[in-house]
Amino acid sequence: MKNTRWVYTPKEINVRRGVAYGLTDLMGGGWNNIVSGVIFAYLTLSVGLNPAMAGAITGVARVFDAIFSLIFGTITDSFYKTNLGKKYGRRHFWMLVGLIGFAISFLAFWVPATAIFGPGHDFFYYLVVYTLTEIFVGMILIPWETLPTEMTTDYTKRTVLSGSRMFISATGTSLVFFILAILQSLPSAQAKKNAYLFAGILWTVLFVVAIFISYRMTWERPLTKKFIAELDARPKLTVGQYIKETLHDYGQTFSNSAFRKHLTIYIFSFTGKDFYATLLPTFIVVCMGMASNIPWVLNAFAVFGILSTLLAAKLMITHGPRFLYSVSYIGIILALIAYGLTYFLHVKNPMVILIIITIVYQLSRGILEFVPWNVFPFIPDVDYVMTRDDKAGTYAAVMTFFRKSTGALATWIAGVLLEELGYVTKATTQQVGVTDRVALLFMIAPIILIAVALIVSWTFKLDRHTHDILQQEIHRLEAGGDKKDVTPEAKTVTEELTGHPYDKLWPVETYEEAHVQDKK
Repeated sequence: MKNTRWVYTPKEINVRRGVAYGLTDLMGGGWNNIVSGVIFAYLTLSVGLNPAMAGAITGVARVFDAIFSLIFGTITDSFYKTNLGKKYGRRHFWMLVGLIGFAISFLAFWVPATAIFGPGHDFFYYLVVYTLTEIFVGMILIPWETLPTEMTTDYTKRTVLSGSRMFISATGTSLVFFILAILQSLPSAQAKKNAYLFAGILWTVLFVVAIFISYRMTWERPLTKKFIAELDARPKLTVGQYIKETLHDYGQTFSNSAFRKHLTIYIFSFTGKDFYATLLPTFIVVCMGMASNIPWVLNAFAVFGILSTLLAAKLMITHGPRFLYSVSYIGIILALIAYGLTYFLHVKNPMVILIIITIVYQLSRGILEFVPWNVFPFIPDVDYVMTRDDKAGTYAAVMTFFRKSTGALATWIAGVLLEELGYVTKATTQQVGVTDRVALLFMIAPIILIAVALIVSWTFKLDRHTHDILQQEIHRLEAGGDKKDVTPEAKTVTEELTGHPYDKLWPVETYEEAHVQDKK
């Protein structure tokens, strides 16, 4: 099949095109921080929803999004069979649909519900609009993340494409808070009142332009007769069968000891970060009694996370993940304690102190976000010695699914806890003791979550040294080596990483063959 449309026209991959591809993560990084750090504050401090309802909006929407993400990948995989998919690309078609939908729903989210429907409809308006926005974001990101595989088979070129994401994502995080901080700092009372709306307009324009550049400057593998034959040869599954297969494969990943620990570290640390981001504006404005722009000024120091990421890339090689986990989590715990002390000691003019504390937090946060996905590529190798199959995609899907689900719960639970503590949105003054309880919640909840991640990280054995031993053993077995000839060191390492006796590893029957037998 010959198709000369730009979407099927490969081009040279260079730094410029790598940046163009990565621009979508300007929205990816910015959106995640809007979800965890801005939306809850907007719904409580500006719209006036009670914290439980505000938390429910993001919680319910993200559960829907997690389910949607489960099935949408297979929809795009099969879309090449349709006329629209053949003409516009099975990935790019959905990116464009998602982009148009996102531009409308995301902008609508910042328009006051009362201006459209009048009072009394706030909860349902924001729930529907936010849920649609989450789905449209998924329509953009899920196809977009497949594009390096579509655009080239070269490892180095794929690295050029994917490597740009880290810094562009961090830039998106900083821009989100920087824009809101400036708008909240304007002297005009009317400007401050409409700061979220103006920020929403600027964010929408910025994200839409960035995504459209990615959309136009990327391409898909041409639908040649050979490629279509490869696609048609893949197993055909209904959506129901796909979900059943996916859940079965998800469950299989938990037999991997290294992955169980990795996922625990990942989920608890990131959920702790979500609690911090959700509660920071309330802590600063309500507990500390500071201006509404201060939380966004402090969050703009997220730019320091780029610096720690650069350092972490080197330390990952020289010191390994356990060292980085300890540095990151201890730094965050100390920062949270310092926030609490600043409040309870009634420090006067605390802005400078808060800036120093926030810089420590953001440096630590950069490492927190860097390490898990840099450890992840080693996890499927542990599974390989267990099953002799490549399930990297399944492991990535499990991490993404649980991340979205727990991220939703974090905001929801934070909102419920705030209401239980007696916090009242838009109240001029809170009841006696409420601000003390809110400050304790802001400090203690993330500390507990981060502490769990820290303790588990001390038992995490997968690093460069143990991975080298694992790889050597895999290569030996692949070359026909006898399992009886395993060295004591290799036996110990593989058993520690997998959580299974060595005799049960490297099965004669592969995972896929066993899976087929199970289905029969």
